[in-house]
Amino acid sequence: MGSINKKLQHLLENGQGAAGRALDRLPQLAQESLVKLLGYPYQYPELDSFTKCLMAAQLKQGKSGFIGENVDYSRKAFEAQIKSLTHQSTDVAYIEDLRLPLQSGSIFARHYHPAPTKKLPMIVFYHGGGFVVGSVNTHDEVCRLLAVHAKAQVLSIEYPLAPEVSPKALIQSCEDALAWVYQNRRQFKILKNRIAVAGDSAGGNISAVVSQRAASASYAPQAQLLIYPAVDFKSRHPSFYAYKDGLVLTGTDIDFVTDYYVTRHQVALDDPLISPINGNLKKQPPAYVITAGHDVLHDEGKIYAYKLRQNGTKVIYQDYEDQTHGFINMTLISSKAKKNVIEIGREFRKFWDKVS
Repeated sequence: MGSINKKLQHLLENGQGAAGRALDRLPQLAQESLVKLLGYPYQYPELDSFTKCLMAAQLKQGKSGFIGENVDYSRKAFEAQIKSLTHQSTDVAYIEDLRLPLQSGSIFARHYHPAPTKKLPMIVFYHGGGFVVGSVNTHDEVCRLLAVHAKAQVLSIEYPLAPEVSPKALIQSCEDALAWVYQNRRQFKILKNRIAVAGDSAGGNISAVVSQRAASASYAPQAQLLIYPAVDFKSRHPSFYAYKDGLVLTGTDIDFVTDYYVTRHQVALDDPLISPINGNLKKQPPAYVITAGHDVLHDEGKIYAYKLRQNGTKVIYQDYEDQTHGFINMTLISSKAKKNVIEIGREFRKFWDKVS
């Protein structure tokens, strides 16, 4: 066991996807042993042991968080990390890269269709990455899994990023993308009144904000899937202090995101444009809200689900207690993360069918 642990330690410290997949196959006891070997200093007894190994290896390399002072470096590092994990992508019948000619400017998108000969609902997906990093490539596997298991088309949006653009410009681009999908619903062969928005983290924020802004529009989404969404820039809830160190999303990451996306563009922290928890929660589309138990954003996501329900929105709230922020990006190496995302896709579709 000792020699296996040392080999895995070496591979993990070099960030190899093969090591992650090998680690995933080890029993929990062996994973916990490796966590100790790597000297992980944080006490998160309920955290998935596989995730703890990854976090321990990252800290061993002197890495913490995923957004830093050098924005270009952060973007390239995130892209490279996801690429290094990719081994075998989920097969989808039809995938096409598109250019969306929006009023706010042309943007890139990727269209996934699991059954091109059939009319299916459409999920407009906004990727996570703190509004600063991420792309259709970093969330390619997630969108593949959603398309296959939600039995829906997915259009992944490559919106412009901060700090180069303001929240106003970023959200306008995302809202325009939703409107464009609605305008082209016949060409996409979308089932009538079956367009939803979805996203993780920053993408969950965007989905919530766009849903609020489009509430009275013809292109208002009929459902929203919010995966560990960032919805409150102003408040610091207990989960922030409990999980701000040693995990995927750190307190320092939140500080950088706040600077790049909010402060530099002189937006108030409680402005509904960036903090949808303060927006108009009336007439919101049915919401399937996901949180991760070990996440600085856990409490605000839970509170948002509660507030939506208070305001008459149909809500399902699901907490993956042993997971941390970013688990949907671990599907390439974690069988548990993949199982969770498959479950999310299937259960969201059941929910969406029920409330339609």
